[in-house]
Amino acid sequence: MSQLLVDNVTKEFPTRSDPLKVLQGISLQLTYGENIGILGPSGSGKSTLLHIIGTLENPTSGSLSLNDMDPFALSEPKLAEFRRRQVGFIFQDHHLLPQLSVLENVLVPALASGRIDQTLVDRAKGLLERVGLSERADHRPAELSGGERQRTAVARAVIHRPALLLADEPTGSLDRGNAMAIGKLLVDIQSNEQTMLIVVTHSQEMASLLQRQTELIDGKLSGI
Repeated sequence: MSQLLVDNVTKEFPTRSDPLKVLQGISLQLTYGENIGILGPSGSGKSTLLHIIGTLENPTSGSLSLNDMDPFALSEPKLAEFRRRQVGFIFQDHHLLPQLSVLENVLVPALASGRIDQTLVDRAKGLLERVGLSERADHRPAELSGGERQRTAVARAVIHRPALLLADEPTGSLDRGNAMAIGKLLVDIQSNEQTMLIVVTHSQEMASLLQRQTELIDGKLSGI
């Protein structure tokens, strides 16, 4: 059973005087099929926390394990492979490659392995159907609306069936209608894939779609 354990994680950044303490003793646990929304204003450290959980950044202290593995104990090549296979990312900016089609963008995470077989192509097409973009598979990102680009990013994030899905302000650049549609899609995809989902957001409306909500205040999580 998939499980995420974050234990007493801190993060400090050096300054010319005292270190800047961004995260102070963060602990969090998620298991197979669960999701949580982390609220907080800009600058509260939400993205820093998500980057640590996603192994994009090291904590100053504390520990993290995903499926009983400590990713920070891995060599850099093995960590990159771990991240690619176990973690799916969705950012506020979709980060689609403009020269590629929608289908090709969904398959981008598989390019690192150098192996894109028909099974992966069929899965990508199935995901595009689930996010409502099967008829846009051959289009380029410039031909899509903002909501359609983010739907493509959602499909791309789960192409490898990751254990953990991380969304950083995924609806921040969308209007309210598209924002709620993407929020509901995220929860639906997470439920169907039976992965774990963490969404950091400043939107209470977005957070309300998730099973649990907490707030990052003064470097600490409340309500957990």
